Amino acid sequence: MQTMKSTLLLLFFALLSGATVLAQNAATDSVTLALNDYIDAFYFGDTTKIHRSVDPSAYKYGYYRPRNSNSFEGSQMTFREMIDYAAGVLRKGKNPNVEKFPRKTEVYEVLDKTACGKVTAWWGTDYILLAKLNGGWKITHVLWQSPAKQ
Repeated sequence: MQTMKSTLLLLFFALLSGATVLAQNAATDSVTLALNDYIDAFYFGDTTKIHRSVDPSAYKYGYYRPRNSNSFEGSQMTFREMIDYAAGVLRKGKNPNVEKFPRKTEVYEVLDKTACGKVTAWWGTDYILLAKLNGGWKITHVLWQSPAKQ
């Protein structure tokens, strides 16, 4: 009888840990989708992907090097400006050559309500914070920098 109880207890914990792993994998997949939507919105001009992946109150701030300058300047981009930028990409029809330009997403950590990741794109590197809002993962903060001079 004791052996059967032990076996059932072990089976219960195995199933529980399996369910936890599946839930963690689903959350990581959802965060990965948000990061991919974000980069694709800017690469291909798909504003629906910004609406799906970025919270309207998101704060995006970054550092870029103006032409003919050796120093960086800071710049904020609002949610509305993200939408306008993506719409401009679509309007101009200038999609990047994805074989030539970098397009990489990385998920660093996913917790119950928060996650963090990184996007590497033609414009530079974005460090991204996400929150689980209304059952879905949304980007809430972006800190970026254009590539360092070679």
